[in-house]
Amino acid sequence: MFSLKALTSSKAVAYTLLAGALFCGSMATFAQTTTEQDKNNPDLLEQRKNRPRNNVKQTNELKNEIKKWTNQDVRWIITDDEMSALKQLSNQEEFDNFVEQFWLRRDPTPDTPENEYREEHYRRIAYANEHFAAGKLGSLTDRGQIYIKFGPADEIDSHPSGGTYDRPMEEGGGTTSTYPFEDWRYRYLEGINQEVIIEFVDTCMCGDYHMTIDRGEKDALKYTPNGGLTQYEQMGLSSKADRNGGGLETLGPGPNSSMQQSKQFDRLEEYAKLTAAPKVKFKELDEIVTTHVRYNLMPFDVHYDFMRVTGDTVLVPVTLQMKNRDITFAEKDGIQRGLVNIYGRVTSLTGRIAQTFEDTVRVDVPKDLLQKTVDSNNVYWKAMPLRPGRYKVDIVVKDVNGERVGTWEKSITVPNMGDEAGLTTSTLILADQMERVPAKSIGTGNFVLGSTKVRPRVEGGDGKPASFKRDQKMNFWMQVYNLGIDDKTKKADASFQYEILDTKTNKAVVQSTETTQQLGSNGEEVTLEKSVPLASLQPGTYLLNIKVNDNVAKQQLVRPAKFTVE
Repeated sequence: MFSLKALTSSKAVAYTLLAGALFCGSMATFAQTTTEQDKNNPDLLEQRKNRPRNNVKQTNELKNEIKKWTNQDVRWIITDDEMSALKQLSNQEEFDNFVEQFWLRRDPTPDTPENEYREEHYRRIAYANEHFAAGKLGSLTDRGQIYIKFGPADEIDSHPSGGTYDRPMEEGGGTTSTYPFEDWRYRYLEGINQEVIIEFVDTCMCGDYHMTIDRGEKDALKYTPNGGLTQYEQMGLSSKADRNGGGLETLGPGPNSSMQQSKQFDRLEEYAKLTAAPKVKFKELDEIVTTHVRYNLMPFDVHYDFMRVTGDTVLVPVTLQMKNRDITFAEKDGIQRGLVNIYGRVTSLTGRIAQTFEDTVRVDVPKDLLQKTVDSNNVYWKAMPLRPGRYKVDIVVKDVNGERVGTWEKSITVPNMGDEAGLTTSTLILADQMERVPAKSIGTGNFVLGSTKVRPRVEGGDGKPASFKRDQKMNFWMQVYNLGIDDKTKKADASFQYEILDTKTNKAVVQSTETTQQLGSNGEEVTLEKSVPLASLQPGTYLLNIKVNDNVAKQQLVRPAKFTVE
């Protein structure tokens, strides 16, 4: 026989990750069910009485925080879809996760710690506030909008005092006097056009330059009789009244009038693109989810788990696994590099978007080792906070070099793990890696749960159980919630029985039991982490059962998980 080696068992460890590092605390309204025991607890009754008032305060604070973020931080770059999703958020955790995903999906180098897009965005905001302020933050002005979206112009023709202005022939010719204005020229703006010229006019003479598509708006003598005449007006071929003849501009008839009129729709389209939010990173993958088209050219496996964060929030880590054989590699600097874009969306039954995520997985393999690593797995991990309920999860992956796409769709039910659920547990995770992390990494990083890195062994796409080799260890991780607390000792009293059955003979090959006292846990939550060497097991299929017996609440439950040994 062999022994079970405990790694850790601590309520504090779990909350270090879930309640401390990933989230700022729940602001959702908790269910208020009063039991007979609650009625005899004056402190608890006082908390319940004050909770609605506190929640109103928290909700107002959250609304103010969201309003400030949308108006001042991302006013010009947030899309309509993102605004719709933002309006559905109901607590601080959801908002914090939304902000994280917002910047992640715009990160040009997601495989590095830095997010260059976000850093440059806030640098541009600071520059705009310093240079374009006009009775309001410079980042909220039209010049601030364009600078934040597209950066500095290639050329700027500035007329800060207005004054005498010789019109070019495409504006009608002649000499006039103007309000202060600026023309910003961009040689090329992706998705918009080449040689883009944007005009800003300060008609109030107060420093507030606004963007215009009417080049006649800067003419300060437009309504002055016989002042600032165009070439045609000087020749008697038109009058100033003709300047208001319709169309986008008030330039009046001139040598290039017909040409300018034919460009009006182009100018409108260009203006719409300039004022729209920039496109998100993986829009084509988003469209695949939206149109419900299913692809299976790029195979991958998906595994998901559930664990409690707060009384009404559950963490849902999703693990994706792809093999090197299914990724197209391209040589770069002597290295074979594969790139896979990942897009995911979680929606409620009513179609409300609860979460989205986007990322890029990069795989670098030395050229001479590529053939030897075709069966190697690449794993991606994303943890999402969700409320209990039913959801639909769509995931799309794209093999960038091979232009192949794969999709995965599943309805999931996030369980209720609050106090009212009684004795319950997280998912039982079978892991191929489980190890301590440094103190500075507790609660952060991929696969990190508290002070332990737990990488799930992803099952096969055909539903086969997780598979391990005999020279490996089978690790498992599970949390137990809502253990009863003894009124006298103020401690939990529970036992945990671990049993591994050979499914062929239905006989136990491993049995072990421990208690909350042995684990050093006195609270209502316990974390179970074990590592099982497999060298003594023969190849075959096995069933791991964890039986929880709560001696205080007089409740029991069993959590099973199958695995195979090769």
